Amino acid sequence: MSPSPSPTLALACELIARPSVTPEDAGCLELIAERLQALGFHCERIDTGGVSNLWARRGRSAPVLCFAGHTDVVPPGPSEAWDTPPFAPTVKDGMLYGRGAADMKSSLAAFVTAIERFVAAHPDHAGSIALLLTSDEEGIATHGTVKVVEALAARAERLDYCVVGEPTSVNTLGDMIKNGRRGSLSGTLRIKGQQGHVAYPHLARNPIHLFAPALAELAAIRWDEGNEFFPPTTWQVSNIHAGTGANNVIPGVCEVLFNFRFGSVSSAEALKQRTCAVLDAHGLDYEIDWHLSGKPFITGRGKLVAALSDAISDVLGVTTELSTTGGTSDGRFIADICTEVVEFGPVNASIHKINECIAVDAVEPLSQVYERTLNALLPCPN
Repeated sequence: MSPSPSPTLALACELIARPSVTPEDAGCLELIAERLQALGFHCERIDTGGVSNLWARRGRSAPVLCFAGHTDVVPPGPSEAWDTPPFAPTVKDGMLYGRGAADMKSSLAAFVTAIERFVAAHPDHAGSIALLLTSDEEGIATHGTVKVVEALAARAERLDYCVVGEPTSVNTLGDMIKNGRRGSLSGTLRIKGQQGHVAYPHLARNPIHLFAPALAELAAIRWDEGNEFFPPTTWQVSNIHAGTGANNVIPGVCEVLFNFRFGSVSSAEALKQRTCAVLDAHGLDYEIDWHLSGKPFITGRGKLVAALSDAISDVLGVTTELSTTGGTSDGRFIADICTEVVEFGPVNASIHKINECIAVDAVEPLSQVYERTLNALLPCPN
């Protein structure tokens, strides 16, 4: 560590040093809340189900610009596999190492220092600044952001703009903004047959054989053509389980786990109906348990995309790309109460890996991009 690290780097290191393996927060929210309260934020804990959540807001009027993210990190794996201890933030060869360095404690630090500079320069800014932070994003995500959104919706508290600090950049900071995400619909399918001896197949019904033609048809379907923002919907089988372990027993049940990743062209209900239509056409005896973990959301080229893109260009000299690739994020929940939601943060090449890291010279510019976005979206008196 240099003798005088930048304010954002120093805060990022403080956060990384706290072992907040999901769903633990390890005091990160308290540290952030103290900084925000000094700026006049009203900080509210909405903890539930063993998960720590913070809703912080400065101002009561519109427009509301919210920064959102998570303090929890994935488990570091074996500490001996790391070059440096995962929760001992270390600067080496121009990189900051530690679990959460890229995903996403540097973004949280950049949020805070950007807001601190903005409020110091514009104490009477119009509109409101908010932060929505949780310790339940890397886990099952059932008691985190979704619960805060439900609480805000219940009191008719809406957002105009939201920047989620997920690591979206690919090769260099600023080269990609996520302006939406695909939905995720999973199914657990059980095809029922009749168990029996493999030597007497006429006395049994093999559910694997029965399902095979339907599997081939489902795998070949072109579910939709996608659109400007989303690729075509995909259907993938992730697991197939059947049998007793013996090689002379025809199984009685075949269980299949599958998943749709879909954009705004198709709905979850339409995908369910089409799947069942294929299974019914093949005369299968089956049941399906469905789980919708996220609906697709999209933010077009409006004020938020323009402000963030301009800030990236001004600070980093990079022309950014809009994308909806990748998995799900908490943006899927926030979109229910927010008009425009995007994700923007560090390079994601090392996230969830041993020796997770971020370039030191990207940390302060990330904060500057967030500050420029505040300046663009919250009008300030001269």
